[in-house]
Amino acid sequence: MFVGINHQNRRFRDFTVWEAQNWLVTEAEREFKRTRLRLKGMLSLEPFTLRDIGSPQAFQTGETYQGGALIDYQHPHDLLMGLGADLRVPAGALALVIGADVVGSPTLGPAPFMHRPSAAFNPQAPLGHHHLDATHITPGVVRGGLEVRAWAFEGSWFRGREPDEDRLDLDLGALDSYAFRASWASGPWSAQASGGWLTEPELVTPFGATRLTASLSYTGDRLAWMAAFGQNREIHGNLEAYLVEATWRKALRDAFYMRVESVAKDILDVGFHPVGTFHRHRQSQVSAATVGYVRDLVQNRFGAFGVGGDLTGYIVPSNLQEAYGSSPLSVHFFVRYRARPNRAHVH
Repeated sequence: MFVGINHQNRRFRDFTVWEAQNWLVTEAEREFKRTRLRLKGMLSLEPFTLRDIGSPQAFQTGETYQGGALIDYQHPHDLLMGLGADLRVPAGALALVIGADVVGSPTLGPAPFMHRPSAAFNPQAPLGHHHLDATHITPGVVRGGLEVRAWAFEGSWFRGREPDEDRLDLDLGALDSYAFRASWASGPWSAQASGGWLTEPELVTPFGATRLTASLSYTGDRLAWMAAFGQNREIHGNLEAYLVEATWRKALRDAFYMRVESVAKDILDVGFHPVGTFHRHRQSQVSAATVGYVRDLVQNRFGAFGVGGDLTGYIVPSNLQEAYGSSPLSVHFFVRYRARPNRAHVH
């Protein structure tokens, strides 16, 4: 949980709000005759701790509010962010993994930002969130795959539409989209490449999209980083995102973090498009760099309590400077709490 103040400075309009981003994840496992069953769930109180429109964030896009496309806001997450189960059945050097989620993540993209060690201290979603990992709260997912030593090959069938602005309901519907992912993990290193077809992901645009992603990660004792690429191939054009983020634990209580990204946005033309109409969107290549620091003041069996903050600067393309100015800034100051994981499993 992050509780603090979020200040967004831009031309014509500033935002300063108190808010809280928060996620609660729980898992349970049971093994019988080498077969492992895993149950998992995830909740968020953001429908109550963020404004209905979301958290102010310059240049952020994705999802809708009151029938219009969200711009300059990161949407709140649903109360129910995850509920599902996996079954892993080993067979010699292979293992079969199948699973299903009422709400969960299809086999598309890297781990979502709140689960990544490289972003664990950063309260803000990447600007490329909807190019990379936004499908992590998909309502309705069926998954299956094979694990072969360090490799995994997976496929999934899911509902392509983004969740609506009612954060307390379940947006279930037909499973109309699919994705495939190949991943590799060895020691602190991991990598993935994935692609999928999303049927009408955005409420305001009645067209499907192809999403391609690739990422390389390192997670060590003190240093964690990830480099990632994402591309949305839409009828209006291809939108690409590049991201590098890292966390460095200088000492047990001190953590520095950074994020650098360059993302193609269609802010100038995003909006409702009736069926049968088409025009190519103007793109705006936005670059952002974030540096931050967190100091844990208390560490005990209940978890870690710390204080921190970060600063984000932007390179604004010429076609957005009239609206945003040439040097907008984002600033966060917050108190951070992270529960100490309980790793006990039932056998």
